This record gives sequence, structure tokens and C-alpha cells, in this order.
Amino acid sequence: MENRSRAEQRIHMRFNKVFRVIVGSELYGDCPGVARNISTGGMMIEMVDPVPIGAVVTVTFEIPDSIGEISVRGEVKHHYCFNFAQGTEPASSRGIGLRFLEFLQDAEPTLRTKIGSSRILH
Repeated sequence: MENRSRAEQRIHMRFNKVFRVIVGSELYGDCPGVARNISTGGMMIEMVDPVPIGAVVTVTFEIPDSIGEISVRGEVKHHYCFNFAQGTEPASSRGIGLRFLEFLQDAEPTLRTKIGSSRILH
């Protein structure tokens, strides 16, 4: 499964909504983050202190303009570092790429409905 082509990795519709999440782990505690890109297969989360690759975490969030909370368990698959300019000063941000393992409390239909009705990124 790790040898999939780049095209096969993008099989899920995605949208870009910025919203707060809580990344929870027995080993690392609860850490706040900001979701930047989400699909039914996973999400990118900006975090001040990213948890290690391979860590299994629970992410809890509410999608804007949606009712109810969604909780998913996922595995950290990637680390990201974004360099950018903030005005004339250099800045950076870090984050994780998370692959969903399971949806808790029947959250998958809610997420699929919301993604299907939103502006698709790619």
C-alpha cells in the first residue's frame, strides 16, 4: 500500500476549511491544532509540537456550519514544515499528515455529507 502512485493517493475529494481540532494521545496528551485540508481518508493538521510519525491519535473537531462533533482515530503518516513570509519577516509553521483509521460514533456519514456539499480543492 505504501508503493501507490501520487495519483492513487488523491482518491478522496478534499476541501480546505480552517478549523480547530484537538489531537489526543495517551502518550502525548491533548494538543490543539488547526485542520487545513480534510478528506474522508485523512487530514493535514497544523500543530506547534507535532506528535511523532507512526503515533496513533484521536482527533476531535466540529466542521464549521455543521452540527455535532466528529471524532476519528488516525495514524500520523507525515510531518510538514511550511516556510513563508509574514510581511517582510520569514515565518514557519509545522504540521502532520494524518490517515484516518476509524470513525468514532458513526461520524463518517457526517463528514462525507459535508465534504460532498463543500468547495472541492482537488
